[in-house]
Amino acid sequence: MTSAPIATAPVDTSATTDALTERLFAAAIAALELETVHLGDRLGYYKSLRESGPINPAAFAKATGTADRYAREWLEQQASAGFITVDDSAAPEQDRRYSLPAGYDAVLVDPVSPNYMPWAAAWAVACAQPMDAIVEAFKTGGGVPWEAYGEAGVRAQAAGSRPNFVHSLASEWLPGVPGLAERLQSGEGARVADVATGGGWAAIEMARAFPGIKVDGLDLDSASIALANDNLRGSGVEDRVTFQVRDAGDPQLAGKYDLVTIFEAVHDMSHPVEALRGCKGLLAPGGVFLIMDENVDDEFRAPGTDYERLLYGFSVLTCLPAGMDAPGAVGTGTVIRPSKLREYAKEAGFSEVIDLPIANDFFRFYQLLP
Repeated sequence: MTSAPIATAPVDTSATTDALTERLFAAAIAALELETVHLGDRLGYYKSLRESGPINPAAFAKATGTADRYAREWLEQQASAGFITVDDSAAPEQDRRYSLPAGYDAVLVDPVSPNYMPWAAAWAVACAQPMDAIVEAFKTGGGVPWEAYGEAGVRAQAAGSRPNFVHSLASEWLPGVPGLAERLQSGEGARVADVATGGGWAAIEMARAFPGIKVDGLDLDSASIALANDNLRGSGVEDRVTFQVRDAGDPQLAGKYDLVTIFEAVHDMSHPVEALRGCKGLLAPGGVFLIMDENVDDEFRAPGTDYERLLYGFSVLTCLPAGMDAPGAVGTGTVIRPSKLREYAKEAGFSEVIDLPIANDFFRFYQLLP
């Protein structure tokens, strides 16, 4: 004889439903505001506001060489969002004067400020550009070419890392490797290879900090190397830095370098073991191999920290699809756990991976010993 099903009281999910709805609504506002920040950055709007002081829409449009109606709409939207201020919101629309609040230039204008954030807005644009291709990659297991992320992706990658290189690379990170800073300061003409150099800011800042060294920035992406060469012009270190579309495994480069670096890029590589093996071949006797990558938890946890949420967002939309765009790609993703990097290093033939005692909220630092 079968028993009758036990009746259960319906579960009231209204509170959790409402909470998630509110969270996603707020995220929609934030996403759209990031897009408008990117627009303002591309058009030079924030820089113009910093230079002009309070300004009405017509004068602002003329100063920036943009259309009056569009400029006014952007000013109103930015004031509504609280990114800029308006002196009298009740005034006629063409008489209102808009300003960049004190201190906001560090966030919106100064590209070497530790608080600079337009790079995040550029990433929001870049991640959305190849959405149809990302959807297809999820279906097929294929990848998305890095080129599909456009100029926004190349510039976002470079702009996001630049403040760290300016403020921390020579003063904290390189001195965190025992004896390395002294070796670079020795004046003996040390050679450095910055692999996956991207926009080239690490190479440029190393050359600025250590006048006796020569740095070669290597990358397989031609758009990144073009940007790096643009960044090099006027830097003052043009005679000691070169940027090349070149594989680190090129046998002509073998054994030439006293320092090899990879900053925040192992997780992007389709074939990281082969790349690390190529970097091993670049080292001169006694050379140092330094890797910086994401400072994630040792193990997966859910819910995750805000930082891991950010990294997983990048991974789903950018790093994993781009990294999968090669036959036999391993598909690391942005959230590269220390155990995974050690696994790759061992397969590449390194004898030891040292966790360097360099304190940083966002990055871990490793020295790989041949």
